Amino acid sequence: MRFNGCCALVIAITVAGFAIAQPANPMDNTAPCAAEKADVEKRMEVARSKGQMLLRRQLADQLATLQSSCHPTAADESRAANIERLEKEVRVLRAELEAAEERLHKLKGEANR
Repeated sequence: MRFNGCCALVIAITVAGFAIAQPANPMDNTAPCAAEKADVEKRMEVARSKGQMLLRRQLADQLATLQSSCHPTAADESRAANIERLEKEVRVLRAELEAAEERLHKLKGEANR
């Protein structure tokens, strides 16, 4: 249980630190926001491919914080864009689940030898 509390603390500190570092006026930073979002998405993909799911989740939280600061109100998003974003998130989570299940089966197979 101590590990879970520690991980939650690391995630909270990461997200809080990132949120504090954001500029006061989110409308003036559209180009930097897009570049930073692309960088975080790339790092998420690398973390996912390396099986670093905790880091990927931390980066996902960071990306969510970045997206909320770059888009001041969720009301500006169209329903279709929201659906597309959620579908993408579901696809990513399914891929992570499949990778985790594969590692679990591999570990169980090694334990049975």
